[in-house]
Amino acid sequence: MQSVPTWHGARVLREVPRHEFVPETDLDAAYNPWQAVITHRFSDGTSLSCASAPHVVAMMLDQLVVEPGNKILEIGAGTGYNACLLAHLTGEDTNVVTIDIDPDVTAQASRNLAAAGHTDMHVVTGDGALGVPEHAPYDRLIATMSPWNIPRAWWRQLAPDARVVLPLRWRGQARSVAFTYRDGRLVADSIELCGFVYLVSDDEGELSAPITDDETIRLHWDRDQPFDLDVLHGVLNRPRSTAWSDVTIAGDEPHDGVWLRLTATDPRVCRLNVPAGTKPALCDPISPGRAPALVEGRSLAYLTSRRRDGGETTRWELGATGHGPAGAELARHFCDETRAWSMHRDEHKPTLITYPADTPDSELPGPVIDKTHSRLVLTYRTD
Repeated sequence: MQSVPTWHGARVLREVPRHEFVPETDLDAAYNPWQAVITHRFSDGTSLSCASAPHVVAMMLDQLVVEPGNKILEIGAGTGYNACLLAHLTGEDTNVVTIDIDPDVTAQASRNLAAAGHTDMHVVTGDGALGVPEHAPYDRLIATMSPWNIPRAWWRQLAPDARVVLPLRWRGQARSVAFTYRDGRLVADSIELCGFVYLVSDDEGELSAPITDDETIRLHWDRDQPFDLDVLHGVLNRPRSTAWSDVTIAGDEPHDGVWLRLTATDPRVCRLNVPAGTKPALCDPISPGRAPALVEGRSLAYLTSRRRDGGETTRWELGATGHGPAGAELARHFCDETRAWSMHRDEHKPTLITYPADTPDSELPGPVIDKTHSRLVLTYRTD
């Protein structure tokens, strides 16, 4: 499922001077299409607030499809840049409400917006998970912080047929999902790969724990997955088995569809975080830092790759490495899923519908991923 680019994002990105919202950054960095500009950090050095990369900003604005007169709620004020873009699209400053939990962030956003001539927006300091009910209902809701959950308060503040764009997390990966709110459900029509700072007030839906003695390699999983990290600790020291799929990709060709497919077909999928520089003899995932993995009891397998020379272009073969008593079976299953993805990667389209948490199983059209305030059903269609 891919979003179709429109004129919306491109037009307002030309109209709004991005560098005025990141005044301490040089022009090359401010306008680098692939680079986010970090403006605030937590005490541990991780980013707290940033101006997202221009290509991500444009993608999400196209997903949101803002129309003149729409009332908009933005979760995560950042530098105020995105709120300014939203104001240009809806046509009225007073139609835009942006909220952030950090007062320094909202103060900066207010200053930047005022300097750009936007003094009538509603810039609110508060918990984004609660929304801003006094200005509801909203025709559009966009989050520039990545939630694991979809807070109940957001559902309550939506107008009928509202569009919602969220960098939603499930099974260890994040996707910018565009929903339409219909009949009490959120129905997706666009799912794009992305990465964002986490929503600060989000509940502990995504869990994390080390699986090595030095605590450098960690597993991330959802709380509805019954993993036992005590028995999984040290799994990478158990016998290794690697299988290969015969599926190859070019160096610039995406493979993230394998992970997305697994979130619909296998409840055991999660994320493995491996620091750059880890010796391949210990762990050699396809992407340092984050890779899809499967867990079964005392066993684990993760996506890997190897270089395949030949022809005019270097290609990489996708495979999987497993550890533990079920490691070989998990690696073979990974390869089966990779081949299934590759055969129909352009035809198979995921369908994602999010239901309220109290929806009974009998009303759900497929396997469910349970969250605090919602139930996700992700399936694939081939038409």
